[in-house]
Amino acid sequence: MSDDVTFQQEPEVRYGAPLVVSPLIRRVIARNPSAFTYTGTGTYIIGHGTVAIIDPGPALPEHIEAVLAAVAGETVSHLVVTHTHRDHSPASPALKAATGAVVVGCAQVPMMEEAAGQGDESVDRSYAPDRILADGEAVHGPGWTLRAVHTPGHTSTHLCFALEEEQALFTGDHVMGWSTSVVTPPDGDMRAYVDSLRKLLEREDRVLYPTHGPAVDKPKPFLRALINHRKMREAQIVKVLGDGPATIPAMVEQLYATTPRHLHPAAGRSVLAHLIDLEAQGRVGRDGDVYRLL
Repeated sequence: MSDDVTFQQEPEVRYGAPLVVSPLIRRVIARNPSAFTYTGTGTYIIGHGTVAIIDPGPALPEHIEAVLAAVAGETVSHLVVTHTHRDHSPASPALKAATGAVVVGCAQVPMMEEAAGQGDESVDRSYAPDRILADGEAVHGPGWTLRAVHTPGHTSTHLCFALEEEQALFTGDHVMGWSTSVVTPPDGDMRAYVDSLRKLLEREDRVLYPTHGPAVDKPKPFLRALINHRKMREAQIVKVLGDGPATIPAMVEQLYATTPRHLHPAAGRSVLAHLIDLEAQGRVGRDGDVYRLL
């Protein structure tokens, strides 16, 4: 968590109990709190009668049962997935089997060397969508429309989803209400992440609904702050390297001195993402694990 972005705390959490968020939105939070998921994965239910479920969540029997209880007597037409980390998509097969819904949303990320993905941030390789949505494609139900917005960065195939009837955007992990998003190479890409933030800044969404953390009811100032945070972190890395060549662990020790040490590996992955971007800009070079200004 950074000092330059104002985050909000989640109100008291009632795990498994559906919370009415708006006329078209309900939310069920999974009991999977962690350093990466905050209070847990927020699974959203869209509509009434015939509904869509956004980010089915982890494959926890308790959570699956709670989501099914929340939609009892209704038809689930779509299971919508923003990205394939293990706290977002693994409940899809069980919910599909129970409801007959189709799984739609992001593509699977490319098969590549896993980059220190831990726990909830590792990739759900069992994810198998029935239909991959391209940027701008939509799924519909009675009284609701969900339109895909491609936002690569956190993962290369990450999608947000706009609920057009309420001018609301479900942001997955691209924008979180409680913390900045972790960007983990090789699939995570810092330049793409910031470009995607700018893409959202050009939209006119009334509210953002992250999968983790509370809603963001003033999107534009919040998005500007997230962009400025990344610019600030880049400038800090350049300043550290201005004092001489350094390894990523040495940079993390300086840049994240007040961050709990168990979060330093994740911080190191974000620093790596910034360094890859700086290398692409021609501002930084490296010799093995040692980085230097050019």
